[in-house]
Parts: sequence; C-alpha cells; structure tokens
Amino acid sequence: MRFRFLPKEFNFFDLFDRQADNAIEAAVLFSDLTSKGAVEEASLKKMEDIEHRGDEATHGIIENLNKTFITPFDREDIHKLAMMLDDVIDMINTIVSRMRIYKLSGVNMNLVAFSSVIEESVRAVACAVKGLRNLKNAKSIMDSCVEINRLENVGDRMRDTVLANLFETEKDPITVIKLKEIYQDAETVLDVCEDVANVVESILVKQA
Repeated sequence: MRFRFLPKEFNFFDLFDRQADNAIEAAVLFSDLTSKGAVEEASLKKMEDIEHRGDEATHGIIENLNKTFITPFDREDIHKLAMMLDDVIDMINTIVSRMRIYKLSGVNMNLVAFSSVIEESVRAVACAVKGLRNLKNAKSIMDSCVEINRLENVGDRMRDTVLANLFETEKDPITVIKLKEIYQDAETVLDVCEDVANVVESILVKQA
C-alpha cells in the first residue's frame, strides 16, 4: 500500500515575489497608458496577460497552502496576502479595461497623477512583501507599510479634490459618470494596497 504524505514545506516567497513583480508591471503599464492618453487593443491585451499571470501565482499559493504542512506564517495571513495582491492587479486591470470601453481619449492629468501615486504605492507594497523573506528586515518592511498608508491618505485627498472639480466643471452627465467611476476605482487601488500593508504588519506582530 502506498501512502501519500503532505509536503513538509513549500517556498511561498517565490510566488509572493512573482505577484509583487506582476503588480509593479501592471502599475507601470497603467502609468504609461495615462501619459499617452489612450488604451490600444495591444495594451489592453498586455494588461490582461499580467492579470492572468497574477491569477496563476495566486492559484499556486492557494493550491500549495492546502498541501503544505509547514508554512512560514499563519495560513490565514498567507491566504489574505495572496488574495489582496491579486486584487491590486485586478483593480488596475479593471481601470484600464474601462478606459478602453469608455473610449477615453486625451491625456487626463488627474489620471496621470493617480497613476503616479499608485505606482509609488505598489512599489512600496513589493518592498514590504519581498522583505518578508527575512524578518530581520522588520524596520524596512514597516517603513514601506507606513509609506503605503501615507499614499492612501494622499489618494483620499486626490479623489475628493478631483470629484469636486468634476461635478463643478463638467456639464456632460455621461462624462461625469465615466470619470467618477474611474477616479473612485483608482483610489480603491490605493485602499487595497493599504489592506496588503495591514496584513504584512499583522504578520510582523505575530512573528515578533
């Protein structure tokens, strides 16, 4: 009779690093598209490919979480971290898709500003997540989390400012609806980045 044993250990950090790199790639592409002011079919396909790779990494983490006996930190935190990193990529993909569907053209300086803050936040997320390989980096990891929280507050203020200006100056109700949704989605990306930071902070506290 053959017995199947659960693997003792799996290197989750490699897949977390892959998720973080995918998130950076998505944020950089979003920044590039906002600076160009248009989303072509090829760019949309590229973003969808990034999102697909993010899904694969997430599925890999969840699949191995169910098979692995020894994990580097709490299973619940591994699951949360994987799902929230995936959400970051999904939200950026959603924004790019809607820019294409809504046929937005021309450089929108508000979106350019949002994309810059998003890229900063995603890069800080990547630093925090990759730092989990070595908890001796706790201070550096916490510094990244603090920066993510700061950028989320910046995003809140930006959203309120751009929405107030949109409602005051834009006369076309359809344009208002389109831009309102995209601005709010852009701020949501920063919210999700903050969610990632909260999970990372929780891991640090538990591992202290």
